[in-house]
Amino acid sequence: MSTQAKKKESLTESVKTIVYALLIAGLFRTLFFQPFFIPSGSMKETMLIGDFLFVNKMSYGYSKWSCPKMVNFLCPISNRILGSEPERGDIVVFMHPTQKVEYVKRLVGLPGDKVQVTNGVVYINGQMSPQKDDGAFIEDYAQQGARGGFPRCVNPAPAQGSPCAKERFVETFPDGHSHTILNILNNNSVDNTATYTVPEDHYFFLGDNRDNSRDSRFSPPNDIGFVAKEYLVGKASRVIFSSSGKRMLYFWTWRKDRFFKKLQ
Repeated sequence: MSTQAKKKESLTESVKTIVYALLIAGLFRTLFFQPFFIPSGSMKETMLIGDFLFVNKMSYGYSKWSCPKMVNFLCPISNRILGSEPERGDIVVFMHPTQKVEYVKRLVGLPGDKVQVTNGVVYINGQMSPQKDDGAFIEDYAQQGARGGFPRCVNPAPAQGSPCAKERFVETFPDGHSHTILNILNNNSVDNTATYTVPEDHYFFLGDNRDNSRDSRFSPPNDIGFVAKEYLVGKASRVIFSSSGKRMLYFWTWRKDRFFKKLQ
């Protein structure tokens, strides 16, 4: 075999290897786990801006949104298949019903539930979800993540680099699931809501950073409202890696205490 033929064969094998690797990676991402970066502070302190995690797609089965959104036409699935029902308290990644952008929130209301927020306290089917004072969540008042936004604080007008505080509570749902929530403002516009009745095959979501979350309390088309089952992508259960900087490669900004951190 000539040198030119060997080079051509080597190039062909390299291309085939790359194609196979991309196909395997695409299949893995579609069927099993999807990488996801936390871009906003709506789930603090459970999830921080810059947290990186893998979303378990096997938790709730598959819909057309299980495929990457650019090629979801390759998943000709009506509703969901091979799915199990999510549980109240799950941290869920889902596709925004109208904007087709992925969100992550906590599942609060199941199909048929009645959910209401009164004075900042969540009631599910008439039962209160009590909140126990857990001190304060403190972070630096500084630019965060790729967007470079500043956090919101209870203490007014902090100087850059100084402490930014939020009230912290442990919230417990009527079924016993407990998690941490944050409060910034009292008597906020969504601290008192109407009663939401969750439709069949839909879910009601809230962010843990209650005063800094666009969630099911806000109506579509611009906001989330109730989320249909078909838009669920998967369950988030553990942070793999976390960075407080603008770039993942800035190793000096890595949060060492959040490697493989389990989410509650």
